[in-house]
Amino acid sequence: MSPDAPDCRPLSLTRSLADFPIANVALSEHQRRALNGTHLTANPHAWLDPKDLADFLTSGQAVLVDGQNTPLAWHHATPDGASAFLASASFLIRYPWDLLRANEQALAALTEDAIAGEIHPLAVVEGVLHLGMRSRILPGVFIEGHVVIGADCKIGPNCYLRGNTSIGDACHVGQSVEIKNCVILSNTQIGHLSYVGDSVLGERVNFGAGTTTSNFRHDGNHHRSMVNGALIDTGRRKFGAIVGDGVHTGIHTSIYPGRKLWPGTSTRPGEIVQRDLER
Repeated sequence: MSPDAPDCRPLSLTRSLADFPIANVALSEHQRRALNGTHLTANPHAWLDPKDLADFLTSGQAVLVDGQNTPLAWHHATPDGASAFLASASFLIRYPWDLLRANEQALAALTEDAIAGEIHPLAVVEGVLHLGMRSRILPGVFIEGHVVIGADCKIGPNCYLRGNTSIGDACHVGQSVEIKNCVILSNTQIGHLSYVGDSVLGERVNFGAGTTTSNFRHDGNHHRSMVNGALIDTGRRKFGAIVGDGVHTGIHTSIYPGRKLWPGTSTRPGEIVQRDLER
């Protein structure tokens, strides 16, 4: 597969990559903000770091590239054959786990709280929190690190969110649930007794009670994930699941690291997901 042809299935089966929300903002909008009137042209699948762009603009080079020499942004109509400036933090989103990397960078850049919802006095927040309108943080919730939560969400009671995590609109994360370093899209329900780590969940996902994602290999090596029949090194020591829109899991489902569940698939109670679950 060409390095310029991203394969973010199953997440890209139901939306364009440019529309994918990172920290609850579409990738295309992140690009618009980063470019900020510079008149550069950007690869539509690029995650652009503002410092990289600033350094690139003063470098005298014609094209910003990643470590695989893939053009990310450029001055002219085409980047072909142009002199290149190597990015340090910008990259092309090639695979679904790259969305986690982009989300980590986006949330790490937050410096101030933005609270439009309600936080119960018996909840604890240690970090930067963005909380949308009409969203409620219930008693016993512990938030650690940088977290973004959309509108009309119910968080808690008695759950643990740790960064960097983004949660879309109209989601529920409930009793005895732990969420760590995840991207969770709108209208998703993780009601009780679940662990979700280093994972991306699409819209309208419902995790049955006790659903657990595994995110660490016993040997500590990088996780690999199957793409087009080949195992690809994700470069991540911690990596959970990639879950498409509308997936439902039965109670006590266990998901091996790096597995992908296609939109609309489901599991039975007690099922162990050892391979990608495709329709």
